[in-house]
Amino acid sequence: MQRIAYYFAYPILWIVSILPFPIFYFVSDCIKVIIYNIIGYRKKTVRSNIELAFPNLSKKERLTIEKKSYRHLCDMFMEMVKTMTISKKEIQKRFRFTNLDLFEEYEDKGKSIILFYAHYASWEWSVTLGTYIRFKGFGIYKRIKNPYFDHLMRSIRSRFDATLLDTKHTVKEVTENQNKGILGVYGFISDQTPGGSSRAKYWDTFLGHEVPIHTGGEMLARHLDMNVLYMKVKKIKRGYYEATFIPITDNNIETLPEFEVSRRFIREVEKQIYEAPEYYFWTHKRWKFKRNKKKK
Repeated sequence: MQRIAYYFAYPILWIVSILPFPIFYFVSDCIKVIIYNIIGYRKKTVRSNIELAFPNLSKKERLTIEKKSYRHLCDMFMEMVKTMTISKKEIQKRFRFTNLDLFEEYEDKGKSIILFYAHYASWEWSVTLGTYIRFKGFGIYKRIKNPYFDHLMRSIRSRFDATLLDTKHTVKEVTENQNKGILGVYGFISDQTPGGSSRAKYWDTFLGHEVPIHTGGEMLARHLDMNVLYMKVKKIKRGYYEATFIPITDNNIETLPEFEVSRRFIREVEKQIYEAPEYYFWTHKRWKFKRNKKKK
């Protein structure tokens, strides 16, 4: 059944990926009508999350954020599909980096880099970073249960000189790379709820509410003496993004208090969301856990 689903979906996805951009985004708008207006995909969760994050906004203002976020959500899915066939020249035109010179300075330090970013704006097209850097690029991801779609995902995200590492094998493979002297850039999307949240080591406020925070990237950076950067992605207009690197550490991670790296990361994510909340990924239950309390 999994193979049948893949062979049915693949030709459709490929045809969609080669559509001219005006038609491509028209299809995205049609999908938005289906999942938002007709199906109401996770609408209750999205509405609750936005209300929790922005209690001072009026219902009308929150509804505006909600509608815009669904449009962006559909664009994100479509842009992931577009990555199947988009050219290097086209994706570099649509996803630009404002300060690659800073990244080069970090490469010159001779240490591998943990690159934090969020489920914000476009994390899919950030794979184009691999076409600019000297270090080997790795993206940390959670394996898809359907092996055929997992293979497709790996192929899509690996088109521009990036290698995907399954979360279950990340520590082992990164450690092996370090032992072999392979300098790498390891991308961590760490703003969502971590697994085993009831046993989380670190809690902090996020958009005004206490939540468990992913600390895997920080722990790995400390253990293997890596530098840490945050990649802030801004949506300029539909189909165009701009990324800026923000230093989290500078050859001094051992001097920082425990969890300071994670704290700095989550503060940067908050800033982005407050600037333009419609580009955040609101469909997950970010505030479903309470400290010392079981999930409801």
